[in-house]
Amino acid sequence: MHFALIAGEASGDLLGGALIPALRARFPDARFSGVTGPRMLAAGCESLASIDRLSVMGIAEVLPKLPDLFRLRAELIEKLSADRPDVVIGIDAPDFNLGLERRLRERGLKTVQMVSPTVWAWRQGRVKTIARAVDLVLCLFPFEPKFYAGHGVKAVYIGHPLAEELADPLSRAEARQTLGLPAEGPVLAVLPGSRGGELARLAVPFAQTAALLARQLPGLTMVTPIAKPSLRPVMETAIAAHAPLVNWKLVDGQSRAAMRAADAVLLASGTATLECLLLDRPMVVAYRGSLLTYFLLSTLGMLKTKHVSLPNLLAAEPVVPEYLQDAAQPAVMAEALHALIEDGQARDRQLAQFGAVRDELRRNAALASAAAIAELIAAR
Repeated sequence: MHFALIAGEASGDLLGGALIPALRARFPDARFSGVTGPRMLAAGCESLASIDRLSVMGIAEVLPKLPDLFRLRAELIEKLSADRPDVVIGIDAPDFNLGLERRLRERGLKTVQMVSPTVWAWRQGRVKTIARAVDLVLCLFPFEPKFYAGHGVKAVYIGHPLAEELADPLSRAEARQTLGLPAEGPVLAVLPGSRGGELARLAVPFAQTAALLARQLPGLTMVTPIAKPSLRPVMETAIAAHAPLVNWKLVDGQSRAAMRAADAVLLASGTATLECLLLDRPMVVAYRGSLLTYFLLSTLGMLKTKHVSLPNLLAAEPVVPEYLQDAAQPAVMAEALHALIEDGQARDRQLAQFGAVRDELRRNAALASAAAIAELIAAR
């Protein structure tokens, strides 16, 4: 058996890294190749290209990358059409993967999309593209298969791999010791994003928020995980200009340890919000996209959900404060964080919702995915 996996960013690499061993358990002699990150490489996947070529987000942000993305897609179509893998599995990155999957499916290859595009939230017309592109959608969230059932697309709910991966976290005390943080006193984890564009837009308001909060809570310590060395100067500059007196520690990577060490978390909207939920940490979410991206989403009515963060989409009731674009003001974010750190009721209200979501998402997603893919192969 030969499986081709195309991951689009760090979260896709995590999913692919978990799926490969589950498939290998069913197909011991299987070969794996594709667009990879470090987790997939460690699991034994041959790299055809790095996920760094696909790690771009937003409408305006992707434009300069289009020539290289088109080149990569053409390279993969040629390579995989010649190699004829038994199944091509696109992991997230739908704007790239669905076009690739459609062309490969037209050439007779079986295609699977792992992680549903957010068609239930915006650009719902994409479901027609999905129906042409894939034989199966593997859904991470429980409400997604119902949406696809109404459009004639085969979809299976597998739960979320992170729910198992983060089920037994380090204690707060252990995480603080690991990162060299004070054992006592409040700690705020600040995660302004892992992409350069995110960090450029959120570093300053997050630093200003931290400065306000530090004045309200003596002894407060900030910790920020830096996803890539190239991003460190951006955060250092923002801290020096807007929070020079704040006790602030930057660490390389270790985002989960930073969240585990914290009493509350301020972070950019994205997969990290789900990790924060699974680690049982209360949070405030913010996001600032480019002006063009925000205009297209808001003015043209492309966004179909009231909330953007995964915890609010998954919980029975929205409990996480969200501040988007101009609403991401330091004063209001500091006030919301102060309540989570000091007010037990505000914190407990979030954590009660998080517990129910964690229980729902724990479905052994990698094994469920492998089973669904094996069924697809058997049906062929």
